[in-house]
Amino acid sequence: MTLPLWLNQVQLLAGPGQPIVSADALIDRGGELLIWGDGASQRAETLGLSPTDARSWLLAPPLVDPHSVLEQPFGGRAEDLASLAAAAAAGGYGTVALLPWATPWRDRPERFGLVWAEPMKLLLWGSFSLEGADQELAPHADQISAGAIGLACADQQPPLALLERGLLLGEMGSRPVLVAPRDAGISGGGFVREGVNALRAGWLLDPETSETLPLQSLLSLAQARSSAALRLMNLSTAAGVELLAQAPKRPLASVSWWHLLADSGNLHPTEEGWRLRPSLGTPADRLGLIAGLEQRLITAVAVHHLPLDAEEQLLPLDQRRAGVAGHGSRYGLVLPLLWQELVQRRGWSVELLWQALSWGGSKLLGLPPEQLSHGTRRWLLFDPHHPWNWERGDSFSLAANQPRWGQSLCGAVRATGLQPVDRWSL
Repeated sequence: MTLPLWLNQVQLLAGPGQPIVSADALIDRGGELLIWGDGASQRAETLGLSPTDARSWLLAPPLVDPHSVLEQPFGGRAEDLASLAAAAAAGGYGTVALLPWATPWRDRPERFGLVWAEPMKLLLWGSFSLEGADQELAPHADQISAGAIGLACADQQPPLALLERGLLLGEMGSRPVLVAPRDAGISGGGFVREGVNALRAGWLLDPETSETLPLQSLLSLAQARSSAALRLMNLSTAAGVELLAQAPKRPLASVSWWHLLADSGNLHPTEEGWRLRPSLGTPADRLGLIAGLEQRLITAVAVHHLPLDAEEQLLPLDQRRAGVAGHGSRYGLVLPLLWQELVQRRGWSVELLWQALSWGGSKLLGLPPEQLSHGTRRWLLFDPHHPWNWERGDSFSLAANQPRWGQSLCGAVRATGLQPVDRWSL
């Protein structure tokens, strides 16, 4: 019999509204969290276990990604279902909700057949319009009956008349409707927000009004259709956060993890992560988004994983598709980088970070918050002080557009019950 892992005095966060405590915990080699707190050390001693010093490690519920993209689940060159599952699990993500942006577009019941093995949870957004073309409504009720977690639009706001008609019909019931506050016509092909750094670099500029004007319309619609569970996808400007703060009826909103880390003032011109949708912001935008998340004006951090294959990655920046991959390293990527930025540099509490990365995502999806329980495999073990070098061979993802490759990083997901024990780094 393989003996359990004994974590001695690990920092344990059991769930929302509960303080972090130092406790012993036992985890079996099949990934189940057996026991923690009173009785764990006595049981470990009875079994003759040797303790693992875990005083600086964190044992916590898994993370939740409220929206990402997987275009070709089977045989995809940029990513497939198996590689995404492995990469998400390694990063501590127990739930990933996929947008309908796929080939074929996920807009009808027969296209809702994707599953992951337990304990991972794969959720599927249905489509608001047929083929995502914003011309006709997709069959909303049929998609919900087929298992859709909610309905999502494409990467820009659909015509208000179509959006209002769909909300008025109300076939989605209380399920969320995810809309991007973005007007592609105003963007004009730009992919960096207007600012001094972007002007100096010569990037194609995207005015903040491409977000604020459609956002004003969506906020008015949210107030008029208060019974609808409208959600805002990927807020990206400080001005957008200000509008959200002033709104009498405030929809739940998400922000991409990369918008919290990178801006036109701190990203080297040759680094990955310039071409995004919505566009990369200014330093002021990034600070505004962080403040909005801290004040809970923004509900959740999304990975919004959008993988590109190696061939597409070779295209000039202004010709390749916009997006950055976030599920990748065997140590995770989103959690280590945001821990360093928000907890280490800005003094956030761990509870606030988990609100953004886990419980907020569950809320946006209309799910109960993640929490630890005896016998569960839905947990992660994070070491904020573990240094590592981010090399291409360390990635479970197939995506070629993963940022920060070749850099030295700090903080690692050492183990999680979401993955096989032979992938633990203990």
